[in-house]
Amino acid sequence: MAIEFNTIQKEGLSVQIANAIRNAILEGRLSSEERLPSEAELAERFGVSRSTVREALKRLAAQNLIRSERGSAGGAFVNRMTWEEAQANLVTATRLLIGMNDIPLEDAIEARFALETSALPLAAEKRTDAHLEALRNEIRRQRDPLTSDEDFCASDVSFHSIIAEATGNPLLRFQLSAAFESMQPLMNMLVYRLRDRERIAELHEAMAQALEARQNTEASSQLEALATYTKELAAQRRKPLKP
Repeated sequence: MAIEFNTIQKEGLSVQIANAIRNAILEGRLSSEERLPSEAELAERFGVSRSTVREALKRLAAQNLIRSERGSAGGAFVNRMTWEEAQANLVTATRLLIGMNDIPLEDAIEARFALETSALPLAAEKRTDAHLEALRNEIRRQRDPLTSDEDFCASDVSFHSIIAEATGNPLLRFQLSAAFESMQPLMNMLVYRLRDRERIAELHEAMAQALEARQNTEASSQLEALATYTKELAAQRRKPLKP
């Protein structure tokens, strides 16, 4: 058991115990699916009551770091977090940070497009025919006059998420897709009345063509044009970003 038991102070014991176990998980000293010691064992090792340990475990369960199982082979186990769960957590945290800190729309635009620009070389190199067809499908959706504003926004997110997937790097795809899902809908919501949907579809098509030709420089140029256009819309709005 690689938990540090000797660093607990007298105040906020349950929080400190939860943090000690959390650090052991994050640093890899506790592995996925590993069973924690029983409440009685943890209480003895930390020198606290079982109720204090129970409160600490509740905190960890609320963070989805551990789960409890009943039965003779039950107990508290370290959770194996899925990519989907991690991405949902990152999307939520990013939206909260943006909304609660009055981050200007221009700053969010800058960050969001900088992330995608860094991924384009890999996307141009590793994209497949399936990725190209998926991009074309989204462009067709965006050009369909029957596509609602809400569906257009969803298609916009999907288009850029496909580019993230085309990088072939699961960690990069995770970070990019979370950024797109957290920032792009907010941008769309704030500027959708000002934007020219056909203009966006044209820029998307130019990006798809550049990726098809594996021309990273041209894809980056088209993405920069999209970023510039988005900033122009934000300048017309001139209000702080709120969810």
